Amino acid sequence: MGRENLYKSLEVYYEKVDCCPLRDRQFNFFEFVYVISGKGSHVINGNRLAFSVGDLFLITPKDFHAFDLESTCEFMVIRFAASYVKAYSWQSIDHIECLLYYASHLSRSVLANTDDKQTVASLMDAIRGAIDRNNVYHEDLLRHLVNAIIVIAARNISVIKPENLSSNTDVRILNILDYIQEHIRCPDRLKIGSIAGQFGLSPTYLGSYFRKQCNESLQQYISSYRVRQIEHRLRFSDRRINEIADEFGFADESHINKFFKRHKGLSLKAYRKSSSV
Repeated sequence: MGRENLYKSLEVYYEKVDCCPLRDRQFNFFEFVYVISGKGSHVINGNRLAFSVGDLFLITPKDFHAFDLESTCEFMVIRFAASYVKAYSWQSIDHIECLLYYASHLSRSVLANTDDKQTVASLMDAIRGAIDRNNVYHEDLLRHLVNAIIVIAARNISVIKPENLSSNTDVRILNILDYIQEHIRCPDRLKIGSIAGQFGLSPTYLGSYFRKQCNESLQQYISSYRVRQIEHRLRFSDRRINEIADEFGFADESHINKFFKRHKGLSLKAYRKSSSV
């Protein structure tokens, strides 16, 4: 397995290829790959899915991916370092950062909204034009266009349904999931009574309703989502354990370690050490 490194915070380029020039490479950066033309399959972390024109794939640090092409394909490729996301003054930087890392759980295009697909197509056209012309303020323009795509991708990732949702899921459960994700760092707001009150439901009904819709208990979902957020912090940030504990509303390191070890079988320090290997 090869490893690709990024030496600038942002790289953008167009490519037209008959075969994937890099295979089974692990990145130390984020990469958007937008399909302009052609067909084939995208293979990421062992999962294979056919791609089509207008698909936007987000590859995260430590992912392995490649494209198997059935014809000549055109791609727009955007590569950016985690430091690029951190350096920009996002409205909710932590939320966007975690959403981008969540793409490592996905194999398909991150674009779920039809209108956003059209918007991204226009943005990619503008990016390609900016690359070709390379006029004054070229770099500033590229950054604004790329930032718009990052926000659109994050917004689409945020509404992608968990895989275990039932087929007859209604809108209210999606709103509940959004509420949980938004307040994952506020334990008091995630108590069943608080969530039930927020949505005008009784605590008893909320529990049975959530299990029916999601095939797991409300507490199981909250715990697994919180664990995933803590994993992101351990893998992709330099925050101390006590800072992570404080961020997610734990009394101290001991409490967060007990919680994390119950779900992952490792202490936070052990998990961070193993994930950095």
